[in-house]
Amino acid sequence: MSLPIVILASGYGAAASAFLPRVAYRLAVPFGVAPRSACAGCGRPFPAGLRGWVRVGSSCPGRAFHRASPVPTGPLAMVAAGGLAAALLALALGTVAVLPALLPAVPLGVLLAAVDLRCLRLPDPLVGALAAVVVPPLVLLALVGGEPGRLARAAAAAGLAGAAYLMVALLPRQGLGFGDVKLAALLAFPLGFLGWPAVAAGMIAPHLVNGPVAVFLLVTARARRGTALPLGPALLAGALLGVVAA
Repeated sequence: MSLPIVILASGYGAAASAFLPRVAYRLAVPFGVAPRSACAGCGRPFPAGLRGWVRVGSSCPGRAFHRASPVPTGPLAMVAAGGLAAALLALALGTVAVLPALLPAVPLGVLLAAVDLRCLRLPDPLVGALAAVVVPPLVLLALVGGEPGRLARAAAAAGLAGAAYLMVALLPRQGLGFGDVKLAALLAFPLGFLGWPAVAAGMIAPHLVNGPVAVFLLVTARARRGTALPLGPALLAGALLGVVAA
């Protein structure tokens, strides 16, 4: 572990996540509803083009959105989450080639968590973007490094995780969405690349994370019994813990 690498990784995670609060605000809408085109609080429309999606320190959009979430999803929370996640990855992986392959996934993971926390959705375009960022670099690493076994293990882990979560999702009253199934399968791929212990830790940890969170929300009156809780953030946190445990 190199302290400069950890600091650089953390800075990257925080800086990249700082551009995402408005993206989260616009995408956190019910299924079938188009992304927000204006601030729900003041009614001011978003600018056209990239400026309408990415802006740091915007005073408009999202204040009511962030207040409505039972847990912090505002700019500071997203920046802190991105910095912490990237730092933990760097601490766990050090200078190995897997680190630069996984670091770009951090801001997308933060974005997915923020959207899921607000509207209980993991939009397919975001999950697809995460897959496009995570899978190709690991495939390239395995092929260039002459380690096809790691690639086969990653694919097997993704298939097993996807099948397991799909079976649970098909059961009645489970509250598990197909977005959770896709995300679980996707996150199992890099965990499988690292090894089966990482897969086991990464698949068990989400359910250990969600329990204390549910208790906290009940105790602080931010949720009631029967309130649906998003699984996406726990899946992402569990995958991070799986990497740390690898």
